[in-house]
Amino acid sequence: MTARPTIVYLHGFRSSPASIKAARLSEYVAALPPELRPRLHVPTLTDLPAAAIAGVIAWVDAHADPVALTFVGSSLGGYYATHLAERCGARAVLINPTTRPCDDLQAWRGVQTNLYTGEAFEVTDAHFAELSALAVPRITRPERYFLLVESGDEVLDWRLAVAHYAGAWQYVRGGGDHSFTDFVAQLPAILRFAGVAVAPSAAWLPEPADLPGDRQRAEPLQGHVR
Repeated sequence: MTARPTIVYLHGFRSSPASIKAARLSEYVAALPPELRPRLHVPTLTDLPAAAIAGVIAWVDAHADPVALTFVGSSLGGYYATHLAERCGARAVLINPTTRPCDDLQAWRGVQTNLYTGEAFEVTDAHFAELSALAVPRITRPERYFLLVESGDEVLDWRLAVAHYAGAWQYVRGGGDHSFTDFVAQLPAILRFAGVAVAPSAAWLPEPADLPGDRQRAEPLQGHVR
């Protein structure tokens, strides 16, 4: 029997499961027919990187089959998703991800506030040490990654992500911002990559069964792949 697809959405820095992208993904999945609906888990990630990863791993060990598992991560969540995909042998969708959080978050040292919960936390040297320990210098199976970036990202340099995920499926869209404004339009493509049999939004994305070993790249309707 084919395992039921499982998607784990990982929010970004100072974010939460109440974020707009998490809400839109949850709504989209809930609207699917029961026979197509994947299992969706949107955890609250603690501000401590090692503890955040440990919590996700504990859930995955108890509930998911790595063969049918996809991590979807936004910003810092994309960095986590990459580590977890390599560790679990799963797929990952990266949305305007950071590839160098130890550099990108230097300006956020000190006391910070979660934008959704109002909870205060402090970014210290320990955070950076834990983030460094999660680094994936080079992805081992590019075909299991789907990168989505917008060139208008005002927080992160999208070109770094394009280079880091070289050989992976890539959707690069002009304009936009760090929130990834095209997220809702790309939900069908994201779910199809995760093995969910939904109607495609972009003709360039192949059937889920073709993805694991097919290294061909085709031109998308917008943006480009490398």
